[in-house]
Amino acid sequence: MDPTLRFPALSDLKAACKARVPWFVWEYLDSATGSESVKPRNRAALERVLFRPAILRGPIAPDLTTHLLGIDYAMPVGVAPVGMSGLIWPGAEAALARMAQARRIPYTLSTVATQTPETIGPVAGDMGWFQLYPPKDPGIRADILTRARNAGFRVLVLTVDLPGPSRRERQLRAQLAIPPKLTPSMLLQVAQRPAWALGTLRAGTPRLRLMEEYLKLDGNAPSTAHPGYLLRAAPDWEYVRAVRDLWEGPLVIKGVMDPADAQRLRNAGADAIWVSNHGGRQFDGAPASLDALRDIRAALGPDMPLIYDGGVESGLDVLRALACGASFTMLGRGWHYALGALGERGADHLATILHDDLIANMVQMGATRPEQVASQLAQSNNRRDEM
Repeated sequence: MDPTLRFPALSDLKAACKARVPWFVWEYLDSATGSESVKPRNRAALERVLFRPAILRGPIAPDLTTHLLGIDYAMPVGVAPVGMSGLIWPGAEAALARMAQARRIPYTLSTVATQTPETIGPVAGDMGWFQLYPPKDPGIRADILTRARNAGFRVLVLTVDLPGPSRRERQLRAQLAIPPKLTPSMLLQVAQRPAWALGTLRAGTPRLRLMEEYLKLDGNAPSTAHPGYLLRAAPDWEYVRAVRDLWEGPLVIKGVMDPADAQRLRNAGADAIWVSNHGGRQFDGAPASLDALRDIRAALGPDMPLIYDGGVESGLDVLRALACGASFTMLGRGWHYALGALGERGADHLATILHDDLIANMVQMGATRPEQVASQLAQSNNRRDEM
């Protein structure tokens, strides 16, 4: 059956994913921290952005090609880094990298993925970005960056919004350890999800292969104290300068929510700012990413590349973010919902959903280029008292 008939939207893939992965895996993927208020806050901010439909424009043939950091991407959407991606679906990193290369969109490999840069870099090819969680040890930092560069990753994403671990209460209730230590309850959950179980049996127990090369653990740490956390620094401005000196390619700073920080990062040599509240996984008191995006765009002017994530579920959401100042958008959970629903073909199906929804909504707005949709914003969305 054509997946479009059964899974026409990301919400359909999300529901199918929940039914196909073990509960402890679902809790890892879908959870935030605290009362999880950031997730609905991100969605509400996006849904408040409305457009005026255009009429009498004649035939519209949208072109989604988007230039960012020296390369043309097929559409303004990419794959955000997700730690322990291979826990969510066996072989997730390679599957997403293959999709990204075929679709010509960026794929970002996390430092705390279940595969190493050497394994995924050749698969992602020129679409590969590498995300660095900042190690404390300068030698480890330099070695990881050298390995990422040698593996073919062209863009470095430095994540700076994790000064310490968050609580992530749903993960604690699920008793998730990294790597997973199966309890009788978890074994029952696994037995009820045969596709995930068989795939994991073939792929092997999900492990943080890159970080385990620098630190060996006994596997009993909770999910918020895995090797990535134990090796991680709380970065400061000197850390950013050190990374800038080490990395010769484009440098993106991820996790920025304050216009003053964004201005200082631009002066420190950042090539792009990634506006993100980490999907609500770190701090439940954060504002919606979209509100921060507007403020940062106003502070930096029109030329600085801004990447956005936070609540994106459709092509229309992508256009909403672009209209509010983003240069590009990223999804993290969404691609993994798709993998959980349909395996590797789910990622390609989600790319089709986003592509087709972008086209359909741009036609409604009479836009041939994504950046043109800002001219169709409904005027009330510029009034902060209604936001």
